[in-house]
Amino acid sequence: MAWALIFILVPLGMVFYYGLTNDSGSFTLENITTIAKPGYLKALIRSLRLAVISTFVCFILAYPLGMILSSMKLSKNTYIVTLFILPMWMNFLLRTLTWMTLLEGKGVINTVLEFFHLPTINVINTGAAIVLGMVYNFLPFMILPIYNSLNKIDENVINAARDLGANTLQTFLKITLPLSLPGILSGITMVFIPALTTFAISTMLGGSKILLIGNIIEQEFTQLYDWHLGSGLSIVLMVFIILNMIIETIFDKGGNA
Repeated sequence: MAWALIFILVPLGMVFYYGLTNDSGSFTLENITTIAKPGYLKALIRSLRLAVISTFVCFILAYPLGMILSSMKLSKNTYIVTLFILPMWMNFLLRTLTWMTLLEGKGVINTVLEFFHLPTINVINTGAAIVLGMVYNFLPFMILPIYNSLNKIDENVINAARDLGANTLQTFLKITLPLSLPGILSGITMVFIPALTTFAISTMLGGSKILLIGNIIEQEFTQLYDWHLGSGLSIVLMVFIILNMIIETIFDKGGNA
């Protein structure tokens, strides 16, 4: 309780206090409604779009891999977990900085392409680079819950479906996919939330050309020192995070039923 009070409730209380007051300490909703201004709204919509794309790409990559790993029935599941957690041991900024080195105009990828007399690519400082960085950094958070859900499915249930005449596609749609839904929902939440709120990836791979709502909030706190507006915009992001969790809870209950 003390830990939750100090590290969760107190910071949240400060965010709501600053977000709902002005410099004189009077109650106001102006900090929250500022999100409706064109510049802020555009950054929010861009953040939502890139977060959705990144989450979808992570799911498309993670689910087949989770199925392959679960079908292998490895005796040492700890090794699999370690395999996916291992990249997380490296500093987050260093991993993102590596992609800057790879994607920049005179980076490793373009140098190799030039060596083979192939057309170079211009990905750095674009939305595609940000999505690539998000997918690379957050993919393990999608793989692990999906793999755990698939690994817990009783093989006898799948065999029973096949004995009753279900083909591979029917077995997947009627048995595998519904039973793995909790892992899918957990993975979506674990990827979507950090993708929506990130600012380091967009700063390093998007440069100053692409600003996400996380970048604007970070600038309000660290450069403009406007804690009230920064907190108000943070409250808006909290609303989207809470909505995501509510949707996950609703679908998870439906899946368990």
